[in-house]
Amino acid sequence: MKRCERGVLSCSLRQFARSMEGERRPTTAEEDEEGVPSMKLLFVEMGVGYDQHGQDITTAAMRACRDAISSNSIPAFRRGSIPGVNSDQMKLVIKLGVPRSTQHLLDIERVKSIFPYGEIIKVEVVDGGMICSSGVYLEAMGDKNDDCYIVNAAIYVGY
Repeated sequence: MKRCERGVLSCSLRQFARSMEGERRPTTAEEDEEGVPSMKLLFVEMGVGYDQHGQDITTAAMRACRDAISSNSIPAFRRGSIPGVNSDQMKLVIKLGVPRSTQHLLDIERVKSIFPYGEIIKVEVVDGGMICSSGVYLEAMGDKNDDCYIVNAAIYVGY
């Protein structure tokens, strides 16, 4: 990946945003030649989720997604602020940073279930997040050890 002045992550996000610009693309779940979902990007919501007891990576991912969408309201889709676009045309791309050793345990369908509306056109799981010690082991809460699972989420919203 080409390095930008502001670092690799900001370069990657700018490249993603640039790929969403330009002519309006068809509102389908098809991807272009670079594997980017076809949608007009409006904004990106970000969140972090933890599971301190029970070591359930899906719970951490669901909390990360809830964190990303919980402080937002999107009236533009409901009130016709975008001509010709309504909430039925909302598209979502979910990107999750999950520790590699736990990715095979992630239940994508459970994660998708927390989104109240919008067509989820892609879920991407990448190496990320963290496993750290919570400092507490409570067998009564389902702990297998004192691991705390942390997941990062980026939710791309468009149409």
